[in-house]
Amino acid sequence: MSYALKEVYVTLQGEGAHAGRTAVFARFAGCNLWSGREADRATAACWFCDTDFVGTDGPGGGRFDDAQALAEELRRCWDADAGPGGLPYVVFTGGEPILQLDAAAVRACQAVGLEVGVETNGTLPLPPGLDWVCVSPKPNSELVVRTGDELKLVYPMEVEPQQVEGLDFAHLYLQPRDEAGQDHTAAAVDYVRRHPRWRLSLQTHKLIGIP
Repeated sequence: MSYALKEVYVTLQGEGAHAGRTAVFARFAGCNLWSGREADRATAACWFCDTDFVGTDGPGGGRFDDAQALAEELRRCWDADAGPGGLPYVVFTGGEPILQLDAAAVRACQAVGLEVGVETNGTLPLPPGLDWVCVSPKPNSELVVRTGDELKLVYPMEVEPQQVEGLDFAHLYLQPRDEAGQDHTAAAVDYVRRHPRWRLSLQTHKLIGIP
């Protein structure tokens, strides 16, 4: 199987349980809930998406012929950019990474010493062997992945926290929706204070100006 990635780069994880951790971000091209075209945004399940996942023309992006080629490139990126120490970590994201991420890619990455995390909308079955699973449910979408390490809900939107807080996740995060001209942080803070099983997740990479 070949893999199409929009971009690959080393940065700090900005959100959720691993916020502040150095990681290789591997962003797959394509999504099953939105085409990525502005003309289709208004009718998309995740119309609030702020990510460009169309094509393979981003930094480090391209097509990889097989799982080994992909894993070797991700490990090369880590070795070239990250300092010594710590556990090498790759986060597969998108778009929707599970459209392409398969068991062969997970095994190949682990074989070169990478811990493998995924950020998914949870509408597709996961490949086996993942080290960290973060699910971000989207409105009007069937949630197939109902267990994992981290559930991250954008707030506010049509999916209410009480609809998903009974699922089998170790960590529950509420993240204020990034919307031009509006600040939803106060509403998210108020909800977390009243429902302390949830924790606040901020997009710290945007706050400090890193990719």
